[in-house]
Parts: sequence; C-alpha cells; structure tokens
Amino acid sequence: MYDLIIIGGGPAGVAAGVYASRKRIKTALISTDIGGQSVNSASIENFIGYKALSGLDFARVLEDHLSAQDHIDIMLGKTVEAVDATQEGYRVSISGGETLTTKNILFTLGSSYKKLTVSGEKEYEGKGVFYCSICDAPLMKGKDVLVVGGGNSALEAVLDLVPYAKSIQLLNRSDVLRGDEVYQEKIKQYSRVSIHTNTVVEEFIGGQFLQKARVRNTQTNAQEELLVEGVFVAIGYQPNTAMVKDLVVLNERGQIIVDHKTMQTSRAGIWAAGDCTDGLYHQINTASGDGVKAALNIYETLR
Repeated sequence: MYDLIIIGGGPAGVAAGVYASRKRIKTALISTDIGGQSVNSASIENFIGYKALSGLDFARVLEDHLSAQDHIDIMLGKTVEAVDATQEGYRVSISGGETLTTKNILFTLGSSYKKLTVSGEKEYEGKGVFYCSICDAPLMKGKDVLVVGGGNSALEAVLDLVPYAKSIQLLNRSDVLRGDEVYQEKIKQYSRVSIHTNTVVEEFIGGQFLQKARVRNTQTNAQEELLVEGVFVAIGYQPNTAMVKDLVVLNERGQIIVDHKTMQTSRAGIWAAGDCTDGLYHQINTASGDGVKAALNIYETLR
C-alpha cells in the first residue's frame, strides 16, 4: 500500500511528488504525461527562476526534477479508470488492468480547453476550428484568422499567429481585454491585428472546411459573416474533475472545493491542488505552491 498516490503530472503534481519524495513518503505519481496545459505555450515568461522557456522545455524541466527523486514510483502513459474507497483507504484502478491501494490521494487533474458550444463548432473542429495556437498556428500561413477571447490565452494566440496569418481578428465578448497589459501592447503593434469588442460567435459555416464565422454585436444585435479560414478559441479552461464528482464536493464551476491552508477536500484522505481546485488564481507558480502545501500537510497527517 502506498502512503500517497498523486494523479496528474502538471506543475502541482510534480511539485507534490518532489516534496513527498524528499519527505520519504511512499508515493506513486500516475499521469499520461508531464507538463499539463503548459506544454502548449510557445513561451512561458512568468515561471519564477526562468526569464522564458517554451512549454516543451518547461515539461522537460519538470520531468528531470521529478525523475531525480529516489522515493517515488513514476507511472507515465497511464490513465486512472476508477477510484474507490476501501476500509484502509482507497483503491485506484489504472489502464492495463493494474490496481493500486493507498492511504491518501492527491488529485492534480488540471484543466482543459473551454469550448463555445455553438453551431458548427464540433463539426469543424480540426477543420478550421482550433484550440491550441502553438500547435496549429503554422497551418494558418497566408490565411485570414479569427481569435475568440480576451484573456492571456487569446492574446498569446494572436502573438503565435502573427508570423503566419495574413490577418487576425480578435473577438472579445466584453468591451475590455482582460489579458496582461504587456500582451495588449504587443498585439497593438501589428497592423494586421484588429480588435472587435462586445462581439460573440453565433455559428461556424463552411463546406468540407470552415469558411465563415457568423458573429453578433451584443450591444446592437447586428450580425455579420466574417470570411475566415481558421478560428482559434481561447476562452480559458475548465477543470478535469469528472472522475471525482461522486467522491468530493465541487463548486458550481466543477472545481474541487479545498481548505486552502491544507489543500484537504471534503473527504478524509483526499486532497487536491492546482487548476482543478476552487483557488482564486490558476497559474503555474500557484499550482506548484498548492502541490507543495498538499504534500507537506499529507506528511503531517501521516506522522
């Protein structure tokens, strides 16, 4: 039996794994990969200790640090299929038919891309509608592109597209961009970038591939069809908490409610950290801090 199983390999999970190993907690970390959503960033400029590094380099930094620890079993390429309570703790069933038992579980499940859920979005996903600008920006060479959102994710998408796209239209549902000022200043330097405020997408239209986006001004209700060959939806993330909805209490957003002093959930022996929780801020550094707090409190509980 493990003392702790960490489910998830993003910054929160890796930080917890490093600290748990250093405290000699008998630990396993289960994840499909290392890095979480950060892998999709072209340049991470707010991870303390580094001026800038790519998402892929960041993932390598995390994996190298985790792999250097001696007291943790790292199980990559695995998915968790079920978590069940037992008399002694919890049973974790993972892909391949293996079953592990543990006294404590730390969920560091992260989050995934939010979708607009408008007509045509699912139909044209991968055929003109994209969510990862660092992955798919090169496909937009010489094309007219639309970016939906007003936060850092959207502004980063614009910057990812600048070297490739012929024109970029940024659609923001409110009248104010929420992204960092430094990003706003950067995108306003490019004449190929235009910003539409108080505007939302109503429908994606096309044939085999996307050809148009029908949009609506929320103040005048005027509609317009924009000729675009690519749309990048960058409206944030949603917590990956489907597997825990029957185990712990979630808030209305589907985030795991935790005691932010300890990262303890509503259920004894289950902890959570990072973007899957109801924390006020979801950043790489805060996720790492959450993971550290969780590991230290689990250690105190075990003692």
